[in-house]
Amino acid sequence: MSGGGGSTGRSAGLAAAGGREPKAAKSAPAKAKKPAKQGVLVIVESPAKAKTIEKYLGRDYTVLASMGHLIDLPKSRLGVDVEGGFEPEYLTIRGKAKLLKELRRAAKKSRLVLLASDNDREGEAISYHIRNSIRDKVPDLPIERIVFNEITPQAIKEAVGHPRPVDETKVRAQTARRVLDRLVGYHLSPLLWKKVKNGLSAGRVQSVALRLICDREREVEGFLPEEYWSVEADFRKGRTVFSGELVSWRGGRPVLSRAADAEGLVAALRSAHFAVADIRESEKIQRPKPPFTTSKLQQAAANRLGFTSKKTMQVAQQLYEGVEVGGAPVGLITYMRTDSTRISRAAIDDARAYLSAEHPAELPESPNVYEADGKAQDAHEAVRPTSVARTPDSLKDQLSKDQHRLYALVWERFVASQMTPAKTRTTSVDVAAGEAVFRAAASRLVEKGFYKVIKVSASKEDRAESFMPELKVGEELARPALRTGQHFTQGPSRFTDATMIKALEEEGIGRPSTYAPIISVLLERYYVTRDNRQLAPTVLGRMISDILVESFPDVVEVGFTAGMEGGLDRVEEGAGDWVAMIRDFYGPFKERVDEVMATLQSYRGRLDEPTDATCEKCGRPMVKKLGRFGFFLACSGFPACKTTRSIPLARCPRCGQGDIVARRRAKGRGREFYGCTRYPDCDFVTYHKPTSSTCPKCGWFLVEKTDRKSGSRKACVNPACDYLHSRGEEGENG
Repeated sequence: MSGGGGSTGRSAGLAAAGGREPKAAKSAPAKAKKPAKQGVLVIVESPAKAKTIEKYLGRDYTVLASMGHLIDLPKSRLGVDVEGGFEPEYLTIRGKAKLLKELRRAAKKSRLVLLASDNDREGEAISYHIRNSIRDKVPDLPIERIVFNEITPQAIKEAVGHPRPVDETKVRAQTARRVLDRLVGYHLSPLLWKKVKNGLSAGRVQSVALRLICDREREVEGFLPEEYWSVEADFRKGRTVFSGELVSWRGGRPVLSRAADAEGLVAALRSAHFAVADIRESEKIQRPKPPFTTSKLQQAAANRLGFTSKKTMQVAQQLYEGVEVGGAPVGLITYMRTDSTRISRAAIDDARAYLSAEHPAELPESPNVYEADGKAQDAHEAVRPTSVARTPDSLKDQLSKDQHRLYALVWERFVASQMTPAKTRTTSVDVAAGEAVFRAAASRLVEKGFYKVIKVSASKEDRAESFMPELKVGEELARPALRTGQHFTQGPSRFTDATMIKALEEEGIGRPSTYAPIISVLLERYYVTRDNRQLAPTVLGRMISDILVESFPDVVEVGFTAGMEGGLDRVEEGAGDWVAMIRDFYGPFKERVDEVMATLQSYRGRLDEPTDATCEKCGRPMVKKLGRFGFFLACSGFPACKTTRSIPLARCPRCGQGDIVARRRAKGRGREFYGCTRYPDCDFVTYHKPTSSTCPKCGWFLVEKTDRKSGSRKACVNPACDYLHSRGEEGENG
């Protein structure tokens, strides 16, 4: 299933192609002899990987890069024969023909070709197409497949010594996924062009992820926090101060919904005597976590390093393919696309040898074993360092900042996974004061265990320790300083890269190699934006999601998508018929597409629609349009008149005449803020985004506030109104 065509493009890895040319004969022979077959050609995906592997294999090997896929479905048409068993039409990708031709030429000079693309479905398909393309020109040439989990001399030589045929079941699974995604995309996208806006697109898996984000946004918008108060006491004994929180009042849980409730309780305790009522000690065993899977690595990098999922995979790819260490490229981590926590015996021995020398007290008697998730394909080991001896400290001067931080994260997690548990001792003290009971607790590590190697990956909670003075039951304490605290109930949080990947993994949507691309595609299409690490749907994204959910509820349903992923897994295992799976899906799907195309109302007017507003420069009507950053107003006289302005979000609560719109500092720099359109006559301003909700107390609009402690919440924008305000919170500078 290969094809020709295309132009331009050349792999950086081809500079090393070929071998020595045979010396020219001094006199023309009677009959030209065929040149002797030269060495072994190894074809990988990337030039960086080619450079590293070529260092390991010696002069008899030439390593070239395919730069990913060379053959794929055509871009300009469906490319799937829906009447002929869904046979895909494969062509050489435009711009890749020259590269494919040079790979064939290099293969022709070689006695053996080893296909070394990544060990996953996509990599197997790349090898399959390259093999077929070469065999079209050199049918008798031996072509084998090699795979490896890490780019080290031992792993590469082991792979070369044990070649295998291309795995046809993996290829079928990749073909099924490619055909399925093409059928969905090439039928839904024209529907969106006709009904919404030209240039839009919809994908099978991305649409489900978009639905999850939109559903969460509705929950965030619909949640109104409720105020509650706490009472805390700062006790002192000697030089030690420890804090306790009110946990019981008059025999029950304290319910303090207003400041007056909390202050009244504090007043009732002014004459109370405080004495220790109970002391309890407990120990908690904290076991180390397993080595990283792809999703857990992306989540940890997002939480600890602030990396996006895309950045995590880019840096991990660099560490896997090879980084210059000591003047030579070295693969520092194993393959970074995996859903398994399995570790090879050699890697376990490597970790235990290191711990025996550096942390013998934290070396368990036998290796720690971690159970694989029931959904894991277990095709690769977990993500781990290729050599534990290469500690993060030893590589600090040879890696970029991002490479070093991510490598440290991987190294620490793997080494810690083979160490003894940590032990935490917690002391809880109940202090009685009349009808009130305060509870204080202090925890500290009594056995550090695996925490001895945890640095980069440690959270503030991991590092925090607190201490309790020596106390006895019945011991009276000096009257503490009592303080009240205002809080608000926490609603659902928007997805971040970390929580989105966790949700996709838990729901069985996508696979390790697709988590980062799913988020990237939604951002690139402007269906979703990322603000303060949070993923929020745009107006366009919500419109697309609503249309798809209403018109194709099965296609964008989480369970259906997870079921399709399971079907693809069965195809890879050789237990499923991909053609039958596609046929069962396509018939009803195509009927529904045709029905929706004929009956769905047009949404085009909702994106570019007339308004009552007039252009202040030329007097023409203003039109509501959708741009890169959401809706805005533009003069209908464009391009003669290029006047634009922001969409009103709320009526100005100060002057009552202007509208509140989004603004940015001059030349697009600085923080976004929201101000009155009558500026400078009205200088009302807020840095918090207005919501569609109105304050029930004063009638001003509510804004969305976000902070690290409380997360996202709503509050009245009026500084004189206490609705959902935090105590001491300053009003807006109008």
